[in-house]
Amino acid sequence: MNFTWSFSSLKEYVNCPRQYQELKVLKRFEKKATEQMLYGTVVHKACEDYVASGKPLEKNYLRFKPVLDSLIAIPGTKYPEYEMALKADKTPCEFADPTRWVRGIVDLLIVDGDQAFIVDYKTGSNRYPDPKQLKLMALMTFAHFPEVKKIKAGLLFVMHESFMDEEYTRDQIPKLWSYFSADLERLNISYENNIWHPNPTPLCGWCPVKSCEFYKERN
Repeated sequence: MNFTWSFSSLKEYVNCPRQYQELKVLKRFEKKATEQMLYGTVVHKACEDYVASGKPLEKNYLRFKPVLDSLIAIPGTKYPEYEMALKADKTPCEFADPTRWVRGIVDLLIVDGDQAFIVDYKTGSNRYPDPKQLKLMALMTFAHFPEVKKIKAGLLFVMHESFMDEEYTRDQIPKLWSYFSADLERLNISYENNIWHPNPTPLCGWCPVKSCEFYKERN
């Protein structure tokens, strides 16, 4: 597999291979940040700074303080915005390693002996949570911290004060990788054969790829 990936890029490929090709491979178009994306970035930074260094939360974000305080109270070494990467043989490497295969950033990683906690902050809706991102971060954590045997992970929907959690153990590593194998094989086939089929959906009106035959202007 002669490509690098992340959870978000693989998800973009699954949503529409054509858009992935234009944005990630040919780089003829780029996706502009929406107001929701920009807000999410600001909230992530506020949470990161508060947990990492105790930087006071601005008035607009004080409602997040109780749940962030509960994370700070968890024993163990805190790693806010922790960068991890793996090579194709699934061994750990530096985030910027040119031979990396996959990489990702954990919003908050806490390691306490043989147990770890993974938290991903979400500012969007909690109606359709996708735990696959947690699974990938768990796989990277198991690789980078060989002493860790058990991981508690969760999506923290800060706007809704809700938490979707899962638990993983080291013996589940093969099963966790299986959640990504089919999509990665499809992506590999696209690269090998240079075939990138479009996937027309109602979201085409928000797509930046104006050269696609399914592109349409929003009303």
